[in-house]
Amino acid sequence: MKSKALVCAAMVLLTMARPVSMNSQDETKQKHPHQYHHYQLVDPGTFGGPQSGLQAPPFPRNGVLNNQGTLITNADTLSIDPYCGDYPDCYAADGLQFRNGVATNVGVLPGGIASQINWISANGLMVGNGDNGLQDPLDSSFPQIHPLLWDHGTMTDLGTLPEGGYIAVGSALNSSGEVVGFGQNTVPDANAMGFPGYQSRAFYWKNGVMQDLGTLGTGTDAAAVLINEPGQVVGWSYTNSTPSAICVNHGWGFALTTSSFIWDKHRGMRDIGGLGGTCTIAQDFNNRGQIVGGSALTGDSVNHPFVWDAATGMTDLKGASDGLFGYAEAINDQGQIVGEACDAVTCYAALWRKRGGKWHTTDLGTFNGCAEARSVNASMQVVGTDWCAGVAGLPFLSQGGGPVVAISTLVSNSAGLQLNEAVQINDQGEIAVNSTDANGNNHAVLLIPCDENHAGVEGCDYSLVNAATATPGAASRSVLSTTKRPARSRSGLRYQMRGAPSPIR
Repeated sequence: MKSKALVCAAMVLLTMARPVSMNSQDETKQKHPHQYHHYQLVDPGTFGGPQSGLQAPPFPRNGVLNNQGTLITNADTLSIDPYCGDYPDCYAADGLQFRNGVATNVGVLPGGIASQINWISANGLMVGNGDNGLQDPLDSSFPQIHPLLWDHGTMTDLGTLPEGGYIAVGSALNSSGEVVGFGQNTVPDANAMGFPGYQSRAFYWKNGVMQDLGTLGTGTDAAAVLINEPGQVVGWSYTNSTPSAICVNHGWGFALTTSSFIWDKHRGMRDIGGLGGTCTIAQDFNNRGQIVGGSALTGDSVNHPFVWDAATGMTDLKGASDGLFGYAEAINDQGQIVGEACDAVTCYAALWRKRGGKWHTTDLGTFNGCAEARSVNASMQVVGTDWCAGVAGLPFLSQGGGPVVAISTLVSNSAGLQLNEAVQINDQGEIAVNSTDANGNNHAVLLIPCDENHAGVEGCDYSLVNAATATPGAASRSVLSTTKRPARSRSGLRYQMRGAPSPIR
């Protein structure tokens, strides 16, 4: 799978490891909807090269598709990148915007080799990064890389941190054009969070001014990764110099004790706390300021899913007495949360909802025993992927809290592509998916539902699919480790950073 990241960081998402039990929680299940719509697959293509892909870590992925149906990908050109950041084929990739059936190359900086888009806002603003064609004086294996803002056809170079450095990356932005990300400074750091050898610092940019947001505690490094419409920022920061084996071993590559922060203009940076361990990683948050992710329990034996808000602080969605793994991946503006939860044998896609002042868990099911829910829209449609070692990813859809069904059985025009990772679903029910062709090349595709909100889509099959047809037969389940989750087959991370595990091909 190829996700075309111009800069990857030592922030690769946790490689599925998080056993969690649901026995102590209310697993109220709604009636399974019996019929599903077909989906029409649309491949935006590339710029001449073999592959395209949806954004990879460290950027949370719920920013690749907005509610207007605009998809952002990064696609190969036929130009060769001398830094070969897109190993192993070395084709340079450019950011691709796909809107109303038209694919547009967003361009590169003057003298630059490549660009990538990392996030699109509700009103179509985009942020990403690109090189300027010059070598990084601090590391000759890297080009100089700057965050870029695209405002409906106009590209702006946001520069680098005010204290110096030659690399910075734009992670996310909102509809007001406020941008967050992280950049390298020139202070040597053997435990660098994002860029090898030098400190990484979180930034906030607005109206031409880039601000270093600082760090938590006595930490040296930080990264800002999310911003909501009110302008609140969420990110990660080292908090001290104590090593954190769980942050390293679960795939993040963060060598030291790490927590997550929320920042706003009035109160500055605040630590959201944790569940007693040395690693708390925020993964998503909504416009109500609710944050979700995973946090290690005391002793760092396991991660649990959490939700945080200003009124109640941090809540363990599994409960402190549960010794197995879980993780929250996404939250919508209604406060519905999805992720994964495991018992001693199987990882299930999970949905958490708050009713009567308490959080309740719904087990959405699994096919191969390694299911991870990744995105939830306003209609409580959930998408994700069942990942297991040695098994191709199997994307799934759940509706209204019903059991997962295989998305591939709902697509009538697969065009020889194998769907292998569902990344995001928007409020129109459109789904961003990574897929693979017969030659193993990755293609980022858009799935459009053949429903009443998408009338007249060429090639759409408007008949309905029975649930039994859309659900694969039961698969054998192998016992999962309680400390490591099965690896996802991600690859194509651009400029792999120190401390991050190599992508699995």
